Amino acid sequence: MSEIKKPVHLEAEKNVVSEVEQFWNKNGKVISYAISAIVILIAGYLGYKNFIVEPNEKKASESMFRAEYYYRMDSLRLALKGDNVNPGFAKIVSKYGGTKAGNLAEFYAGNCALKLGDFNGAVKYLKDFTTSADQLQARAYGLLGDAYSELNKKEDAVEEYKKAGTYFEQDDLISPEYLFRAGYLYESMGKNKEAIEMYQKVKEKYPNWGRQSRIDIDKYLARLGTIK
Repeated sequence: MSEIKKPVHLEAEKNVVSEVEQFWNKNGKVISYAISAIVILIAGYLGYKNFIVEPNEKKASESMFRAEYYYRMDSLRLALKGDNVNPGFAKIVSKYGGTKAGNLAEFYAGNCALKLGDFNGAVKYLKDFTTSADQLQARAYGLLGDAYSELNKKEDAVEEYKKAGTYFEQDDLISPEYLFRAGYLYESMGKNKEAIEMYQKVKEKYPNWGRQSRIDIDKYLARLGTIK
């Protein structure tokens, strides 16, 4: 009587099972450790987000309320430093710097410091501020330029003014204002070619800005010899 052969697919399945068993015996511990590490990382991230980030974000937002109130009332020192009960923007930055509200507090703190004459403080805050809101970012570059200008760091100032003037060119108030300031600063540095370039940008891209701001851009171009 002839021997009954096992189906080929059963033999193949048996070989696969055997190979899997061998692989697991060899690498099982490493795989288990890796899976455990991933689980721990995920749990750690969720715990950090739920028990640290979100509560801090809420606390930072709540803290901003009084500081923003003082800012709107033009009580800049209270807005920056806080009162005996409520923190100001400076404290919010130091305590909740990693939150969205803490980041926005850097813009406010920089603006307050600039208006209060603390130009180094303004630079410190504004340099660290970033946002996806284009107009606000352009404004921050411009304020940083003002702070550098007050510190007589003209090269730094003019670079920030140029960034402010070109970051969001659709804004026909912020952009021409800071392009003009860049031109004016270049002129004060004796860099007339660069000054003319900035003034020309203002004239060509924002023809109505001069009338709105009561600045005759042609007058500045004329004194640099480009208009007779």
